[in-house]
Amino acid sequence: MWLRFKRDRTGVVCAWIVICYFVISALAPVIAKLYGKDPYTLYGQDPEYALDTPVLDEFGLPLGYFGGVSGDHWFGVEPQFGRDVFTMLLYGMRTSLYMALGVTTLLMLTGVLIGLVGGYFGGRTDYFLGRFTDFFLSFPQQLFFIAFMPVVTSFFVDPRDETPTYFRALAILIVLWLLGWMGMARLVRSTVLSLREREFVEAARVAGASPWRIIRKEILPNVISPILIQFTYLLPSTILGIAFLSFAGVGFVEPTPDWGRMFATGAKVAEQDPAFMFFPGVALVVFVLCFNLLGDSVRDALDPKSGR
Repeated sequence: MWLRFKRDRTGVVCAWIVICYFVISALAPVIAKLYGKDPYTLYGQDPEYALDTPVLDEFGLPLGYFGGVSGDHWFGVEPQFGRDVFTMLLYGMRTSLYMALGVTTLLMLTGVLIGLVGGYFGGRTDYFLGRFTDFFLSFPQQLFFIAFMPVVTSFFVDPRDETPTYFRALAILIVLWLLGWMGMARLVRSTVLSLREREFVEAARVAGASPWRIIRKEILPNVISPILIQFTYLLPSTILGIAFLSFAGVGFVEPTPDWGRMFATGAKVAEQDPAFMFFPGVALVVFVLCFNLLGDSVRDALDPKSGR
């Protein structure tokens, strides 16, 4: 598989780009310190900065070319507040990527476990797990995201108090996890149904191996390929889901940097400052495109019969 993947230049380039995204996100505090700016300071309103080097005009719009791009602010500044867009993007990438990684890992573990158990044991076990999956599939995801997020937070936080950022992150993780594992469970179940009657599984069963040993030693290694491929498609969609929650106003809120919140701000000022949306938009499109192309390359590498 590795030899086939290395011959795919598109896959290798996309893999390096994806790795760079994660490394840059992890080093966001270091980069921001070397850069000399942070995503929280209001450079357009703080007297310490606004009087020396003003970045906003009297209407709250960035001074200068293309949203205030300059040697001090490489990607410009945010309208109204004057926060630095470059550091906002760095920290926003960090929030979205690592939240999505955690959510996707939970989705994979839950879907794989339910799919393995239902597909191998069959009968009533498969029936009840199938109906359980169908129940969660019946929810309209986008509408449920918007409606359920305030409910989750209101159970634990007084509506008059500000919801802590860590609790918002936990609520987002729970909501996306509850409504996202079903596709993986169905994929694994269908694969296991075709594997459990194969000769090597029958041989292990005749040899006296326990069901859990057969699942762990015989079946699970043979479903790694579809799981890995599905992971490469699921993570970008999870990032878009997290961004959607913030864009809709039920995810992360100020001053937490986030891709979705940047898009929400950009939508409000699109007519006055269209440049604000440019850098976050390009960064998100490049990441999602590269991860999807990487998924295609991994699929082709894992399947020797696939052709280009």
